Amino acid sequence: MTRSRFAFAFVLIFLGVLCRAPAVRADDCPRIISQSPYLTRALEWLGRGGCIVGVSRYDREELRLPRTGGVLDPDAAAIDALAPDLLVTSNWADADLMTKVTPVGTRLLRVDGFTSLADVENMLKTLAEASRAKDSAAKIAAFSKTWREAAKKLAATNRGRRVLVLSSCMGSPYSFGRKHLVGDVFTQAGFEVVESAAKIHHADIETLITAAKPEIVVALGSPSAESCRLIAPRLKVSVVGLNAAHFIHPGPGLLEAYAEMLEVFNQ
Repeated sequence: MTRSRFAFAFVLIFLGVLCRAPAVRADDCPRIISQSPYLTRALEWLGRGGCIVGVSRYDREELRLPRTGGVLDPDAAAIDALAPDLLVTSNWADADLMTKVTPVGTRLLRVDGFTSLADVENMLKTLAEASRAKDSAAKIAAFSKTWREAAKKLAATNRGRRVLVLSSCMGSPYSFGRKHLVGDVFTQAGFEVVESAAKIHHADIETLITAAKPEIVVALGSPSAESCRLIAPRLKVSVVGLNAAHFIHPGPGLLEAYAEMLEVFNQ
């Protein structure tokens, strides 16, 4: 087994162990509404999945639970009917609107997670405190140690390689800057993210590649990478497709992103 394959297997095994959270007794739980799928995943990883009483319409995994609208249009009546102790949403949600739909006596918590890996760690710590998750400090510390070790291994062989990270190469793609979580994942791994916009930038792909002159174009979503490869020979750039699902949810699932990167870039 090659070193990168060993690291890949280790990270996936480690992630699986972390995600097997013990069942939580109902009388140990605050009643939680999660207004975003990434927050639901994070709460489940912290062992508080059994405390969730409602989720947003975008949550495709928790089909058994009542729906409470979306990040931008929360359903006040549905939220009130569930009598939550804790209402958790992204900081994309309008603060005034969320305050308006939060029942009296319910704690409203708005968190981020899309800026950097440090922001993800802070999000997990905040959720753990608010949900009264047990043994969370050791779990979050292990997550931090694992992604940092993976990033260090990647940086050892990829430091300074210029990369343009795209949402796709089809439809209306956008690229990720260094102050977006996806950009930070690559920056921490030693790559030079060439997108000059802080977070995301919508533009024509050929224009982006011509202006930024990356060595590598990463398309998040393997099928879309095929479209990038059609223009790669003319623009003299290498194209790599990675699984978008590993990158889009701020939280411990990012270990899968690093595992895939180790497999692809550290051959």
